[in-house]
Amino acid sequence: MDAIKEIAAVLAKIEDEVLIENFLVSILTENEIKEIHSRWDLVKLLNQGVSQRTIARKLGLSLCKITRGSKELKKRDSAFKKVINEYLPKI
Repeated sequence: MDAIKEIAAVLAKIEDEVLIENFLVSILTENEIKEIHSRWDLVKLLNQGVSQRTIARKLGLSLCKITRGSKELKKRDSAFKKVINEYLPKI
């Protein structure tokens, strides 16, 4: 089984948010966590309609990386969009 599929299947069975967080902190390096944090912020801002240039300034990201995130959100069955719209708590 592909590692990503296997990890996704395991995480989908876990209902303990703290355990999931501890697992992710254990398996990822500090830099990988920072990268995920940055990408998550990027996708949320794009979904809110914030301009790419504003995001680049705010997060210190290249326009190339932001464009990639934008393209992912615009895909027909975007997992980014589905996760944000269905699972991200509304603040």
